[in-house]
Amino acid sequence: MLAPSRIASAAVPSDSTGMMCETPLDATAPVFNLDATTGYITTPDGNSIYMWGYTASGRGFQMPGPTLCVDSGRTVTVKLHNTLREATSIVFPGQSDVTQQATGAPAAEPAQPELDANGNVVSLVKSAPAKGGDITYTFTAGSPGTYLYSSGTDVTKQREMGLYGALVVRPAGAPKQANNDVSSTFSKEFLLLVSQVDPDWHAAVERNRAFDVTHSTARYFLINGRSMPDTLAPNNAAWLPSQPYTGLIHITADPQGNTPIHKPALIRYANAGPTNYPFHPHGSSQTVVTRDGAALHDATGNDASYGKFLLDVGPGQTVDALENWKMEYDPTNNKIPSDIQLPQLQDQIVGPGTETWFSENPYLGGPKGDVPTGITQNNECGEYYHVAHSHALYQATNYGASFGGMMTLIRIDPPNLYNCAAGDYQ
Repeated sequence: MLAPSRIASAAVPSDSTGMMCETPLDATAPVFNLDATTGYITTPDGNSIYMWGYTASGRGFQMPGPTLCVDSGRTVTVKLHNTLREATSIVFPGQSDVTQQATGAPAAEPAQPELDANGNVVSLVKSAPAKGGDITYTFTAGSPGTYLYSSGTDVTKQREMGLYGALVVRPAGAPKQANNDVSSTFSKEFLLLVSQVDPDWHAAVERNRAFDVTHSTARYFLINGRSMPDTLAPNNAAWLPSQPYTGLIHITADPQGNTPIHKPALIRYANAGPTNYPFHPHGSSQTVVTRDGAALHDATGNDASYGKFLLDVGPGQTVDALENWKMEYDPTNNKIPSDIQLPQLQDQIVGPGTETWFSENPYLGGPKGDVPTGITQNNECGEYYHVAHSHALYQATNYGASFGGMMTLIRIDPPNLYNCAAGDYQ
């Protein structure tokens, strides 16, 4: 992701978690060069699936497409080069003044559908011809929020094949806010771009064979192009070269007290699939602040954000939500409060093997406890994990095998992470 390229943008270096932005070199006049190309993704059960996707020109295939980050109100240019064997395009829902300009055209024109000789719509905007065609789109970045960009040509097929990515529009001058409200300030942001794959359909496209879409059955359900447990791998994991974006959420808890120290994390949800994905973070509600690029206000303009324990993201929709975790008890206190019952270890086993995400210590950040022989303890540094997944449980599978698919973890660190090696807090 950090290799130099001929495009006027570069991927922002990041740590192992968090959203990775494709940020233009000139933020005042953002230009992105994208290729529509082919490649493969891998699944946790050992399958390799043929995909199409947008990739930054000069870099290798990736899925989903680069996350394009711009400021609200900027004029954005996206140049698409098509290497596929059929025409393709990009649509930018929620953006204003969208224009299109084909190679050799004297000037840009307002984006409009492309028709065949019989007047039938073949593309929602003008497409780049197959095998080397080019098209340039410009638009004015809309209100702050998260948006989906995707193919506007043969949409059902081409979005299934992987032609989609996220567009993030930031408030001008306030990159750490989800929208124009100061109350949406966040510490770190994460992207969960959800979708699905029918490997039979992809195999038919790879072999250039017909496929009956009415018989399509999704077998893999993805977060950022990965299925659980690959969703937990870090950004740019070497063993996932075509799937660079992690799905792990990593936040830090606030200590007790009325004055917050850590700002909430921002979780950006975007749905590139054909159905609803009811996403469910187990451990706490999240505060929805923006939907489809619109900050939540009531009729009088007051804040209308709300807490939600299950975020239903429809096809093509986006949701921005704040996640905050607050310490309830002092981790330096060795006495268990009377209203806290220590869970039984057997209630914490998570399978398919003998693993637990609970240290047998009742305090977030406390030192590890004793677990029976043969039990693998996955949170030996005092952190806490809870599951986040699609609540349509068939979507939390890899080809029908449970505890996979559209699932990830949210990791919560204590305010002072326990140092396993030193045996104290750091």
